[in-house]
Amino acid sequence: MSRPPALQLIRPSAEAPSTGSAERSLLVRSAQAGDVRAFAALVDMYYARCLRFALHMLSNRSDAEEAVQDTFIRVYRALPSYVEQESFEPWLFRILANRCRSAGSRERRRAEFVEFGEVPDRASEHRHDDAIAWREEIALALATLPTEQREAFLLRHVEDLSYDDMSAATGAGVSALKMRVKRACDALRSWLTEERNGRRD
Repeated sequence: MSRPPALQLIRPSAEAPSTGSAERSLLVRSAQAGDVRAFAALVDMYYARCLRFALHMLSNRSDAEEAVQDTFIRVYRALPSYVEQESFEPWLFRILANRCRSAGSRERRRAEFVEFGEVPDRASEHRHDDAIAWREEIALALATLPTEQREAFLLRHVEDLSYDDMSAATGAGVSALKMRVKRACDALRSWLTEERNGRRD
């Protein structure tokens, strides 16, 4: 499948720009008008977050990178029909979540640790052994959740989407999403408590 020239850029620059909502809207409108540099700036802005989400959903770096690449290709092609009344962020994550679901159904999750590599965390960047071990435990715990619960938990507590934006991204109702997040939190708390207490087989 041939890719549009703009999509040769789908490697983010070292440091994504900090951009407000007005500037983001301007970038989206410019990208819709065919400005390749504006689209590159959007990729820079969202690539790390998209990759982090995909890594948690798919637990495999190669599959996650492919899902993110495919997402930005689809975003680029769909931009002419994008209507700005719909918030760009949930629209982007809806496309990404669909790609992750498709990838997950084609190739069931492998039993392996998530390799986070260069994807930034919200937490401190200290790389001591305890922090790495804790992140691995969280990654394993996330992998035990049903897809819908994992997706809802990540959108809410990692990507900071509002429940309204989550509803736009997933197509699920707000109350259903709140229930998914609650169940995910309960399951993660239980899994991690048992793991720390050494009660798992």
